[in-house]
Amino acid sequence: MAELATIARPYAEALFKASSSDLSSVAIWVEELATIASNPQLLQFADSPKVTETQVFDLMVGIAKSTLTDAARNFLRAVIENGRLSVLPEIASQFRALKNAQSGSSDAVVFSAFAIDAAALTAVALALEKRFARKLNVSVQLQPELIGGIRVVVGDEVLDTSVKARLEQMKVALTA
Repeated sequence: MAELATIARPYAEALFKASSSDLSSVAIWVEELATIASNPQLLQFADSPKVTETQVFDLMVGIAKSTLTDAARNFLRAVIENGRLSVLPEIASQFRALKNAQSGSSDAVVFSAFAIDAAALTAVALALEKRFARKLNVSVQLQPELIGGIRVVVGDEVLDTSVKARLEQMKVALTA
C-alpha cells in the first residue's frame, strides 16, 4: 500500500497545485475518474497488450457521466500514458486529503441501518462537527447489520452508537 501512496503522491500534488483556483470542480471529476478506474474489468482491458492508450482513454471518457474539461482530459492522458491507471483511486484519495488540509475539514462517513433524510443528516452533521471540533464533509452509507443507530468514521476516529455495538458491549459484560 505504501508503494501506491508513493506513486500517487506526485500526481496528487501536481494536480492540487495546478488546480488551486478551482479545487471543488477538480475534486468532482477526479473522484469520478477514480471510480471508473477502480473497475477490475477496465483495468484488465487496459492491461491487455492488444489495447492502445487511445482506446483506454476513449473508453474512460465515454463512461464518464460528466463532460471532462481539457485539464481533466490532459490529466487522464498523462495517467494512462505513464501506466498509472490502477493508481488513480489513490491519487484521488491523496488529492482529497490535500484539499481537506487546505480547507481545515475532514471526510466523515456515517454508516446507518436506515436511510437518513436531509434534515436529520444536517442535524447529525452539526452535532458531529461540534464533537470532532472541525468542519466535516459528511457522506452516508447504508449498513443494515447495524440494526439501528449510527457509526461515524472520521479519519482514524470512530464513534459507534449503533445497536449492534451496544449488543456487543452487553455480550462482553455478561461473559466477563
